[in-house]
Amino acid sequence: MAHTDELARRIAVLYRGPGFLRLGLPDELCRPEVALAITRSLPATPGINAATVDPDGRRVSIRFEPSTVSAGQVARALFALLAGLPAAGESATEPPPSLANGLQPVLDRVKALLTPATPPAEGSLQARIQPLVDSALTEKAIVNFFNDIVAFYLIKTHWELITKRWLQNPVANSNAWLTVFYLVFLLVRYRKSQ
Repeated sequence: MAHTDELARRIAVLYRGPGFLRLGLPDELCRPEVALAITRSLPATPGINAATVDPDGRRVSIRFEPSTVSAGQVARALFALLAGLPAAGESATEPPPSLANGLQPVLDRVKALLTPATPPAEGSLQARIQPLVDSALTEKAIVNFFNDIVAFYLIKTHWELITKRWLQNPVANSNAWLTVFYLVFLLVRYRKSQ
């Protein structure tokens, strides 16, 4: 991205608190491909937990561990990303293939709406709940939730068959038991690969 020094000068601190930093962004950094690159790249920095770009509000909200990094180091990490961000017309690196490629941008938008304008006071209920909201609004958490729902639905639907036929005559229903074991194996393997 051209003019990284000029872009860095146009980034303004909107709010600074313990473990939280909100920065105002210039329009060039609010394009969808750039916002996606910032959201994905910034949390890779040690000590930075999450970064959420709100393109409409022209800001980025960053949660970090104050014992590990300072607000200045977080800002420098963002400035270091500027040179590698996609230029106009370029697309960000392709996300890894998944079952819900279009889900994460929606979740990021919901996360931006749920992030309070000012961070909650230390020890408050909202401060304790916010990390749970952040971790629940990830593609991985949503896919795991729906996998569990499908598994419970299948158990509920087949419960009568399991208790009245399959358990009473397991050899005659060996194909059903093999299917159950294989599906459980796939579910466990999927969870371990995460």
